[in-house]
Amino acid sequence: MDVQQPLALLGGLSPAQFMRRHWHKKPLLVRQAIPGFKPLLSRAELLDLAGRDGVESRFIQDKAGQWVLRHGPLARRSLPSLATPRWTALVQGVDLHNEAVHALLQQFRFVPEARLDDLMISYATDGGGVGPHFDNYDVFLLQAHGRRRWRIGRQKDKTLRPDLPLKILAAFEPEEEHVLEPGDMLYLPPGWAHDGIAEGECMTYSIGFRSPNGAQLAHEVLQRMAEAAADEEGAIYRDPKQAAVAGPGAIPAALQDFARKAVRLALEQPQALECALGEALTEPKPNVWFEPAQVGVMLESVALDRRTRMMYDDKHVFINGESYRAAGRDATLMRRLADQRRLDARELAHASDAALELLSSWCEAGWAHAGPAA
Repeated sequence: MDVQQPLALLGGLSPAQFMRRHWHKKPLLVRQAIPGFKPLLSRAELLDLAGRDGVESRFIQDKAGQWVLRHGPLARRSLPSLATPRWTALVQGVDLHNEAVHALLQQFRFVPEARLDDLMISYATDGGGVGPHFDNYDVFLLQAHGRRRWRIGRQKDKTLRPDLPLKILAAFEPEEEHVLEPGDMLYLPPGWAHDGIAEGECMTYSIGFRSPNGAQLAHEVLQRMAEAAADEEGAIYRDPKQAAVAGPGAIPAALQDFARKAVRLALEQPQALECALGEALTEPKPNVWFEPAQVGVMLESVALDRRTRMMYDDKHVFINGESYRAAGRDATLMRRLADQRRLDARELAHASDAALELLSSWCEAGWAHAGPAA
C-alpha cells in the first residue's frame, strides 16, 4: 500500500496523514467513504451466522432503560420480531467467515496487522443501540444499511451505571451529533464516548483494533518463554543439601534464588522475547479452526486463508502461533506474503526448495491455499 496516496476511504487524506492527524487523537467523519456501499451480507445471512456454534454473537435490547444482554448462539426463533423496536444483534469476527467482509477489512491495513482485530456487524431495529459507552481501542464505524444517529464526546466522567449487564455511562455528555447513511464512516479514537441509535432498520460495520493489556500480554509472552525454557539444562530445582527444618512453612531462600535465576535466564535467551511476542500476536482466536487440504499440492500461486494471521520481525516470520527463522531471499518472500497475503507464480519462482516445502505444509494444514498461475 502506498501510504502517501490520498484515499476516498479517509476523506481524501492519505494513510500517512490520517495516522499523523487523527489516529489516537481526534475523530474523523467521512461522507461516502465507500460510495454506493451496500451490505456484504443480507439480514437473513447475518442472523443465520449469529445462530451458529463457534461464532461470537450477542443480543442487546433496551426495555425502557432496563437493558437485556444475551450471548449467542442466537437462534432466529429466539429473537424478537423485526417490527419490535430497540433491539440489536451483534456478530463479532465476520471477516473470519465471509470472504467479501475479509476483503473489506484489508482496506484498513495501513495500520499494523498486530493492531488490526476484526470486523463486527450490528443489525438493529428502529431505536436499537447498545447505550452510551466508550472503548479502549480505535474503531471505524461504517454505515452499511439504513441510518444511524451517532452522538459522540470526550467524556471526562467515566462512571458506569450500576447493576446493568452492559458498560453504559451514567452521565453521557455528547459534544457532536452525526447521522450516517450507507457509505458514510466515522472514526473514533480510544476513550471517546459514543451512542449510536438506529433510525429505522440499519446495519453498521465496526472495524476494531487490538489494544493489548500490558499484564495480559506479559502473561502470554512469559508463559511461552517459560515453555521454551522448560527443557533447558538446570530447569529442575534440586536441593541435595537441604537441611531438616523446624518451620516447614518458610520458603527456602535457595528456591527463591532459583526462581529469580530462571526468570533472568529466560529473558537473556537471544530473541526469546521477540519470538514469544510474535507467536502470541499471531495465535488464532479460540473459535478459529482450519480445514486440512490434500497432500502434495502444486504451488503455482499461494494465498493465505482469511483466518490466518501472519507477521514478521527482522529475524523471524510468525504464522498462527508458530515462529520460523528467516534470512536472505526466503525472508524477503515470506515478508511479502505477510504484507500482500498472496504470492504469484513469478514471486514463487524465487523461493528455495525449503521455502516451497514450508509453503506446501501450510497449504496442507489449511493455513494457505494453492491456486493456478495468474
